[in-house]
Amino acid sequence: MHITMVKKRLANGDTCEKCAQAEEMLRRRGYWDGIDEVVWAIEGDDSSPGAQLGKQHGVEIAPFFLLRDDDASVRVVKSALQLAQMAFAREPAAEKAPSAVALDCPALDRQFANAEPQAILRFALERFGNRCALAFSGAEGVVLIDMATQLGLPFRVFTVDSGRLHDETYAYLDDVQHRFGVSVRAWLPDAEDLGALLAKKGPNSFYRDGHAECCEIRRTAPLRRALLECEAWVTSDRRDVSEEGASLPTIREDPTFRGAADVLIQVNPLAAWSRARVWRYISEHGVPYNELHDQGYVDIGCRPCVRPMGGIHGKRETRWWWEKREPPGDLHESGDGI
Repeated sequence: MHITMVKKRLANGDTCEKCAQAEEMLRRRGYWDGIDEVVWAIEGDDSSPGAQLGKQHGVEIAPFFLLRDDDASVRVVKSALQLAQMAFAREPAAEKAPSAVALDCPALDRQFANAEPQAILRFALERFGNRCALAFSGAEGVVLIDMATQLGLPFRVFTVDSGRLHDETYAYLDDVQHRFGVSVRAWLPDAEDLGALLAKKGPNSFYRDGHAECCEIRRTAPLRRALLECEAWVTSDRRDVSEEGASLPTIREDPTFRGAADVLIQVNPLAAWSRARVWRYISEHGVPYNELHDQGYVDIGCRPCVRPMGGIHGKRETRWWWEKREPPGDLHESGDGI
């Protein structure tokens, strides 16, 4: 196999940031010697060799890789991580790491109390490798995917598809997969359970009965099945929106779900970040986001269950709003009393 890497050189002579990061990752993992040649696409010069290859193969972003097999067929790979998974067969040492049950989570939480998200994420991926999965669920999720891609360590990504997401969300999911060259596995509701609910109560019973039953079938049960394949998972949880508030740890044994080793390690790299910090990262690194945010959605979930309200209300006030009730009046006011 012959591997060509197409890199982009900016008009000022610098290598584009993503290309430099890709090369660094390949060197760090010992794969750089497997790159047979580097071809440059020069910014503003459509006649440069790299630009011509991009045009020939329908690729508009760099870096990308061309894998020429012995039969002269050519495969296009759009990320260094995907290249590492496809072209280099060596298994990382992380796959042989000790089981999740050997972790001292309270000690690790103290160790990473003031660490940057990348350091927390690196620990999880080095420790568990492909036995650790990133849960992709929006703006925070794409930040974690971007960080993981830059680390150059093996990881898996999954999401829960309730079957009632916005069209914009499905387009966003497709964009993320193509942008980062990762496969996001979608976990769907159990067809039999969902069919029974629809037959008994129809598609919108949550407006009458509350969201719990529908969410259990469409969201929680698929998540539970997904996590049974993992020893650790990386969430997008943050303290400023979590019901646990400041007590949300960076690393712990999951209090709700079980994993492949029974004990499931929950990793929360963004626990200390605010919403503003998440969006600053998105802006600074040019990563994609769901266009519904530009339409005033703060919280994005199933289409019938969320509405745009801008940033003036709490996150949960944009979801399941029909269940909100006015707080009870003072007991000393007129009423039945005791």
